[in-house]
Amino acid sequence: MDRVVLASFFSLVAFACVAFAQADDFCAEFGATPSFNSPSANVPYVFGRIVLKDHDPGTKFPKITVLLSESRGAPTRLTIERSGNYCFRRISGSGGTLVVDVNGVEVARRTLPSMGPAQQREDFEIYADPRQRSSPPSTISAKFSHPRNDKTIDLYKKAAEAEKNKDLEKTVSFLKEIVLIDQADFIAWAKLGSVYFEQNKLSEADAAFRRSLEAKVDYTPAWIYVGKLRMAQKQYEAAIEIFKHAVELEPTSGRAFQLLGEAHLQARQGTLAVDALDQALKLDPAGMAECHLLKARLYDLAGAKQLAAEEYKAFLAKVPEHPDRKKFEKYIKENPK
Repeated sequence: MDRVVLASFFSLVAFACVAFAQADDFCAEFGATPSFNSPSANVPYVFGRIVLKDHDPGTKFPKITVLLSESRGAPTRLTIERSGNYCFRRISGSGGTLVVDVNGVEVARRTLPSMGPAQQREDFEIYADPRQRSSPPSTISAKFSHPRNDKTIDLYKKAAEAEKNKDLEKTVSFLKEIVLIDQADFIAWAKLGSVYFEQNKLSEADAAFRRSLEAKVDYTPAWIYVGKLRMAQKQYEAAIEIFKHAVELEPTSGRAFQLLGEAHLQARQGTLAVDALDQALKLDPAGMAECHLLKARLYDLAGAKQLAAEEYKAFLAKVPEHPDRKKFEKYIKENPK
């Protein structure tokens, strides 16, 4: 794809975090060191951290397990210790599903891309009480890695700490130092763009995403973020083309299809919106549950209240503790099938 196409296709990344740690930091706990600087870099691993929310330290730590299911071989399961880390050596290195359980109750599920890097990170936020909703997948899986640069490792750590403390100005400062040292670091450029976007500095965000894609033209997270940027600018047709490109790059991403559906909704293209939202639900039924609400609102506006009621019903089956549950139940009761 040349630069003319690059400029016209810019998109937005559903990108909530960058993997600041390498695979070794997680997998060493399980006796594996898939270093990016060794021949084992070609051995596929999936790893990450399970963040447990609302847990009382004075109570018993719940039994948390992560299961990896691939097309070949039997599923493998790990019990998570208090560190929250997990690491699997994969069989095929292509596709698969991760499932997180708390005390035997499934709280999160995520589809892995069919084409990804040798070392792939997937983090989850879950609740100690499985009746609470787990955070849906908020990022497209890290599909690419950038060679380790010893000069930027400490800056990445500082940027992560600053972002954790919600000090966005410091986060920007550290990320700018990273890209000054390593101008080919497309991950840092995309992260810088996402922070600018959070600050509503849209022109700066656009420029940072452009630099990310110039360094790695098929970096899906940057494409997705530019799509969201176009949405914020009310350039809905441009956003649609960008999200179409994103789903071509990442056809297993439910989040990318959800954003495409939202862009079609804003452009008043209801049929196309439903198609995209249905695909998101097919790829990630639990994580993309919000797509049911988007469809319900569309059907309600179109006067198809029974169809809207069915969507609210499907949503509540997946998110029973939603704060608007009573309102949705009232709508369902008033519009029986």
